[in-house]
This record gives sequence, C-alpha cells and structure tokens, in this order.
Amino acid sequence: MRLILTWLINAAALLALPYLMHSVTVTNIGTALIAALVLALVNTLIRPVLVLLTLPVTFLSLGLFVLVINALLFWLVATMVDGFHVAGFWSAFLAAILYSVISWALSTLLLRKDGNS
Repeated sequence: MRLILTWLINAAALLALPYLMHSVTVTNIGTALIAALVLALVNTLIRPVLVLLTLPVTFLSLGLFVLVINALLFWLVATMVDGFHVAGFWSAFLAAILYSVISWALSTLLLRKDGNS
C-alpha cells in the first residue's frame, strides 16, 4: 500500500510542476502516473550505474554532479513518455530539483514514519 501511495505522491508532484514552470508540460493524470512509474524505474535501474561510473567527477564536484545526473534522467523520461515534455536541460535541472522537493514535502505530510499508512 505504501508503494502505491508513494507512486501517487510522485505523480501529484509531476502534476504540480507545470504550475511552477512553464517549460514543463504534463497533459493529464494518466501521463503523470506513467511518467512517475518510468521515472521510478529509471532511478532504480539506471541511476546507480551512472552514479558509479561518474564517481570521480561527483567526488571532484563535491557531489553536485549528482544533480546533473538527475536532470539528465528527468529529461530522458520526458523524451520517453508521450504527453510529458521538458523544454531543455536547464528546465530539466530545475524541474528535477522542484520534483524532489515537492515529492519529499508531500511524502512527509502524507506518510507516517512508522511504516503504516
């Protein structure tokens, strides 16, 4: 149940992005649900490999290169999902940060820490 709630929270965060940034578009709720699912899969499967491969650059940038990886993966998902569009890299950079903040805030408000929802 917690996994489904997290998925819905992430979809809600994606739906909030176009209201904060005009360079991000999400056409409907179904698109947001699919994009949230694809984003979760990409972050689970591809992100760890990229972080490991770019470890020296990440170390030299004091961890800031992880933000670049997040932006690139966010932009990748936008190219994969129809109805979800991000204008460019810098839009993806800011959108990935806002997406993380919004989903963190919603998760903090809606999910209890004891693991029961």
